[in-house]
Amino acid sequence: MSETNELKVREKQEVAPSAELTKPGPVFTPHVDIFETDNSLTLLVDMPGVKADDLNVDLRDDILTLTGDAKPSLATPGEKIYGEYETGRYYRQFSLSEVIAQDKIDAKLSDGVLRLTLPKVEKATPRRIMVQVD
Repeated sequence: MSETNELKVREKQEVAPSAELTKPGPVFTPHVDIFETDNSLTLLVDMPGVKADDLNVDLRDDILTLTGDAKPSLATPGEKIYGEYETGRYYRQFSLSEVIAQDKIDAKLSDGVLRLTLPKVEKATPRRIMVQVD
């Protein structure tokens, strides 16, 4: 990230779906942090309230699609008079290039954060070539 970019905190925002919905309720774009090393990319995807059973990571035609349903928390007796936390569906897609070893992608969900590790193919990882002296 360049020094000229400002860091801004964004509230959870509902997105307008590009297709007809089959489930009622809002659709959110989860926030994602992406880290790169010589060997892989790591994506940290914020999906609070999503359980492993309600999460789908799909890869087809070089498109990685993430969907997850956040269901309302435990019912609390009484009438809700104020609420800030919205539940609904999370949806995000990524186009993968040929440098990603798609058959080795790893996904782990912990405390509402999905960690995706996308290893790079061996030919894409930088390496130093040793020069031999005769």
